[in-house]
Amino acid sequence: MNVILALLPAIGWGVIPLIVGKVPNSHPANQILGVGIGATLVGIIVTILQVPQMTLGISLLSLISGAFWSIGQVGQFVSYTRMGVSKTMPISTGLQLIGNTIIGALIFGEWDSINQYVVGSLALILIIIGVALTAVSNNSSAKKITGKNLLFLLLTTVGYWVYSAFPKAVNADAQSLFLPQMLGILLGASIYALFAKGPQIFKQKASWIDSLAGIAFGIGAYTYILSAQKNGVTNAFIYSQLSVIISTIGGMTWLKEYKHGKELISTLIGLGLIVIGAVM
Repeated sequence: MNVILALLPAIGWGVIPLIVGKVPNSHPANQILGVGIGATLVGIIVTILQVPQMTLGISLLSLISGAFWSIGQVGQFVSYTRMGVSKTMPISTGLQLIGNTIIGALIFGEWDSINQYVVGSLALILIIIGVALTAVSNNSSAKKITGKNLLFLLLTTVGYWVYSAFPKAVNADAQSLFLPQMLGILLGASIYALFAKGPQIFKQKASWIDSLAGIAFGIGAYTYILSAQKNGVTNAFIYSQLSVIISTIGGMTWLKEYKHGKELISTLIGLGLIVIGAVM
């Protein structure tokens, strides 16, 4: 197995909240627009180098799936401001894993034996427990997890589910889907940014600095495709889930979202259970 290649998606995706969290005067609208710009840049470079064959119909559907991803990412960025990175990421990752697993099992028939249903159900239970543990919060915390915030994150995570399920629903090479999906992300991001902040959002410095996070996402997304080809889909997926550890621990240290006592222990145990559930 090419371990370095397998770790690149986790690193690329894991550092996104750490990058946008350090950009001065950066708001969710700047962040999602920056991600769209950076991701599209990576998509263009990859397409020039690889020259994949693309059809109009599949490209349009890929564009739509990318726009749905931007809905999920907006949910994350807004949740960073409401709950903090170190609280948002484990919950968001857990919701993605749960949704993608259920969609794969029920819609795409990926579970075809009793053993898979037993192991898969146990994995979902571990993930749910892990998410619940990461949600433990001290009353003194400045950014709290509330029912309203959780519901918002859940509803926007649907965008991630659509984006993740799309490649399974079409018969096309993953590399041919890459640029259209990145363009879809830029389209969805631009629409949100315009409604949230108006045309001036494109002139703000923060939007362009946030494009570094988009480059990180694009690199993570493309290296995931390469890792899946080199290491297999299962191994690539397992390693990619290490991104939640990078972003959560980075949030507690790099972004100074300090946790102590019961909250810290619960978060670390919850992270462990989420990773174990993903591996299962």
